[in-house]
Amino acid sequence: MHNFLIRSINLKLGLRRHAATFLSVIFTSQTAMAIEEPSFKVIVKSGTFELRQYAPMLVAETLVDGDMDDASSTGFRKIADYIFGNNQVQTGTSSTKIAMTAPVTMEPQSQKIAMTAPVAVIPAEKMGASQQWRVHFVMPSQYTMNTIPKPKNPDVKLREIPGKLFAVNSFTGFNTQSRVQSKADELSAWIGQRNLKALGPAQLARYDPPWTLPMFRRNEMMIEVDDTKEQTK
Repeated sequence: MHNFLIRSINLKLGLRRHAATFLSVIFTSQTAMAIEEPSFKVIVKSGTFELRQYAPMLVAETLVDGDMDDASSTGFRKIADYIFGNNQVQTGTSSTKIAMTAPVTMEPQSQKIAMTAPVAVIPAEKMGASQQWRVHFVMPSQYTMNTIPKPKNPDVKLREIPGKLFAVNSFTGFNTQSRVQSKADELSAWIGQRNLKALGPAQLARYDPPWTLPMFRRNEMMIEVDDTKEQTK
């Protein structure tokens, strides 16, 4: 019996060591991997808030019905499927993998709109109330509309976004609907304090994989604002 207990303890310790090694490999790989992010210039910084001027970007996006959690998972899978090879290169019939970027962004939609329609003034939705979402990945900067592989899934679309000004509220932790809404409300209040005009609904941007510990997660609420009323004080 004594020997059996010793073997059981050793087995458990061994499993724990293997699990720790596995997690270490994951986190080390994630840290070592160079993940490209959109290019921007910080115009104003105040605590967790920033006013950023973003450069033009190319995105792969999809519209998904459902609540925030379901839409996030479904949208991520569709676009991940595209960048992992469900695509066709512009110059032939073969496919290729596209490098992963950050963040993954989702935005509530007040109504179904054509993917080619401009992102103009869309009434803001409460994050928990929306039943349709636009989920998008920013594509690596090496690509243009003429060179990026075409999605084979018709639900995934490519779109060029011009340079825009965004107000941003950064935070850590889990993205529950109540927390996301709270951070969106904080950002809306900050925008009002700076006499800026919001041009669309709040967007949730997430930078880290789901196994990241909550205190290390990088999240942002983003709202496009009118650049003609830019405040730099």
